Amino acid sequence: MRTSTILLFALLLSACGVARPVLDRDNTKVEVRTVVERVTDTAWISLPVEMTRVETLDTVSVLENKFARSSAVVSAGVLRHSLETLPVSLPVEVEKEIVIRDSLVYRDRVVSVPVEVERPLSLWQRFVLRYGGVCICLLAIYAIYLIFNFFYKTNLFKL
Repeated sequence: MRTSTILLFALLLSACGVARPVLDRDNTKVEVRTVVERVTDTAWISLPVEMTRVETLDTVSVLENKFARSSAVVSAGVLRHSLETLPVSLPVEVEKEIVIRDSLVYRDRVVSVPVEVERPLSLWQRFVLRYGGVCICLLAIYAIYLIFNFFYKTNLFKL
């Protein structure tokens, strides 16, 4: 009975364990935004140079073009008329599509902050923290003693 009481007392003293720390967990959320904007822009188109010639027996000749230079010459009863377009750039409105891609990363972090305990440790808690390891060593020595006593009494080993 005495042996089991000592064994039970030693087990109670060594039954203290360290609390497991709380693991930090990160919660990450990625939000992708795509914005499509249509913008009207002006492009310049160059016209190629054209040349048109007309010969007529009439004294009046009319050649029309929006971007043209006209010259008429009468020689030997023949009117020669030439029309040349000038190299001009025209503005043309063009609709342009602008795609803006943006991503936002939201990360929630759990930060562990040590918190001071208001109440000090009790007498029993301080005793277990200070002498718990010693009790485990004493328990191991006592177990070796019991095993040695068991083998000595059964005469398995002669010393």
